Amino acid sequence: MNEDSSGLDLERTKALFDDSQDFTVGLEEEFAIVDPDSLELVHEFEAMKEACDDDELLAVAAAGELIDTEIEIRSGRGEDFAGAASIQDEHRERLFALAGRMGLGLASWGTHPWASYLDQQIIDTEHYNRLRGELQWVAQRNNTWSNHVHVGVRGADRAIAACDHLREVLPPLLALSANSPFLDGHDTGLHSVRTQIFTRSFPRCGVHEPFGTWDAYAAFIERLKAVDAIVETTQLWWSVRPHHRFGTVELRICDAQTGGSESFALAGLIAACIAQSAIDFDEGALPEPLPGREVEENLWRAIRGGLDGEMIDWRGDGKLVPTREMIERLAEWCAPAARAIGARIEIPERNGAQRSLDALRDGAVIGDVYRDAVAETRRTYAPRLTTAGF
Repeated sequence: MNEDSSGLDLERTKALFDDSQDFTVGLEEEFAIVDPDSLELVHEFEAMKEACDDDELLAVAAAGELIDTEIEIRSGRGEDFAGAASIQDEHRERLFALAGRMGLGLASWGTHPWASYLDQQIIDTEHYNRLRGELQWVAQRNNTWSNHVHVGVRGADRAIAACDHLREVLPPLLALSANSPFLDGHDTGLHSVRTQIFTRSFPRCGVHEPFGTWDAYAAFIERLKAVDAIVETTQLWWSVRPHHRFGTVELRICDAQTGGSESFALAGLIAACIAQSAIDFDEGALPEPLPGREVEENLWRAIRGGLDGEMIDWRGDGKLVPTREMIERLAEWCAPAARAIGARIEIPERNGAQRSLDALRDGAVIGDVYRDAVAETRRTYAPRLTTAGF
């Protein structure tokens, strides 16, 4: 693998960022592949990808993500958020229609509520076999699903400054997205157990320390290359990162969303946060990045309590404030960028984890909660499909 294909040619990557177009948007949504009757995970990625390759749009948009019970669709580049969402709408409908023809279901949750990771199979490619060899149990355990958002940011130093600042918005965004309270057939007591599995297990994941400049970032990546810690940029799993192939800032902390409109609303807020960080950098308005220990404290609060919790107001008086208030502040801060990129910010009254836990308290069993969620996903991600069931 050469440096161009690995993404590790850092001079080329810097030039890509310096040439990047501001505030283009790309969306990535991950789905579990399930049996529509039992809702068990099924090992059908290869068959689905082969079918996707016969569709002119899905051939490019559909991709794998480590395990063969998962499929991802990507919008590709939109000139703004509205453009990316329009593209993704078409990809969603085609993917759900294809799944229906194959007798398969698609679920959008952060975890599968009862599937055993011991039954997972890694996609059989050179890339994923290398990850299996490197990560061992960590790769096997990662049966999780999330949403990622890319935003074009022109200028390598500017992109690093945006990433450094966005570290502190990771906890409220995660709390808003929390949609994985169940695992191994149990209520975990966490609102995002997905984050505990992935972010706390993978190397070079979670919240990196501030880099400050592109040169400092590049020096660290060069050191990782020199000792063969990484052979391609896909091994950099940080929750916010500069993407070496696209010239984008990618934010990747959030749980997959049950509802299609929820997924777009969350993605719009994320995209606006990224764009606003770059705008504030231009105006000299970005504060010094928070220390990692402060971000990590709030990240745990997001994992544990989601929208029901509280966070420490590190920028204010250091006291606890309701997490919803932190999110409302975030939405107010990035409202100018949201308008500029065509994103509409909406904060749900109850998020996925809250609704699931409400249903459990009302007497539902976990299987029924998941079945309702799978039905809601199909109804809202592909609303124009008229066939009943999967």
